[in-house]
Amino acid sequence: MSGQDISHDLAARVAEASQSGTALTIHGSGSKTFYGRASRGETLAVDGHTGIVNYEPTELVLTARAGTPLAELDEALAAEGQQMPFDPPRFGGGTLGGAIATGLSGPGRPWLGAARDQVLGLRLINGRGEHMRFGGEVMKNVAGYDVSRLMAGALGTLGVLTEVSLKVLPRPEAELGLRLNLPVMEGFSQVEDWFRQGFPVTGAAHDGSHLHLRLSGSQSALQAAGQTIGGEHVAEVANWWSALRDQALPFFEDADTPLWRVSLPPLTDSSGFDGPVLHDWNGQQLWLRGARDAAALREQAASLGGHAVCFRGGDQEDAVFHPLAAPLQTFHRRLKQAFDPAGILNPGRMYADF
Repeated sequence: MSGQDISHDLAARVAEASQSGTALTIHGSGSKTFYGRASRGETLAVDGHTGIVNYEPTELVLTARAGTPLAELDEALAAEGQQMPFDPPRFGGGTLGGAIATGLSGPGRPWLGAARDQVLGLRLINGRGEHMRFGGEVMKNVAGYDVSRLMAGALGTLGVLTEVSLKVLPRPEAELGLRLNLPVMEGFSQVEDWFRQGFPVTGAAHDGSHLHLRLSGSQSALQAAGQTIGGEHVAEVANWWSALRDQALPFFEDADTPLWRVSLPPLTDSSGFDGPVLHDWNGQQLWLRGARDAAALREQAASLGGHAVCFRGGDQEDAVFHPLAAPLQTFHRRLKQAFDPAGILNPGRMYADF
């Protein structure tokens, strides 16, 4: 397979930093540096650690080094009529390691699964410079604590990802995009009914004016679903949904304005959130633009069983992520101590003190 293996050099650098107590900021393509708090320390570049290590299309499994560009994986999978199910946001670039470290998933997440659901195994360098392997390349290999999935969303604070094994899925024969004139909650309730009826829903978003629906499957299934659902057919359906995934829609244009993400349980009434709002994941993920009172917004989200994150913009030195309850704080600290006892990997990226 193509690419370059620099894991030995990376491990040596981490081991040296551990001994000297030098903080390291893990850096891939840089497409998601805006996400999370600003970490401190010398740069540890992993974008040179690239290449597909193993790909078995018949087994629906792909293993690649963490610095491999997502575009390269897309190309290899498309050649075999396959795709990554969680469709990670690109934001103009992106690597496999960054996709897993941030744990971000595209618009199909409620129906196709999250990033952490697709991780079968991985290799990482812990804070001591030890190169470790967890999980494997088969779907029934997990016994005990699933460390591999724990790394999804850890933002590199527990280890430097070097290799990831993923489940992949067949690419659908076709996609159908529909736009319907339905109110927010009525539209999302209707989507839930359509999904229960067996319609192949893979995306449902509301821009405040219209419900946008994506269906993926065979031509015959899409034709039958389209006739039943109605609405306006959207040309170039993939373009709109990729623009939503990568925040390239007009709603996201003002990069200087803080952008908040609110996660809610299914079919939660979100009418209480004011200002510019875009709904994704059939209402389970809300994007809110503009400066907000962080404490009030988080309290509002928590009262509905959800949480709020300052996704980008605003003060990165402030609390970006929803504050943890005391038991979870203890759990996080113990994990950090186990994987990175010297506290050198992306310190402060998630929370100020770990």
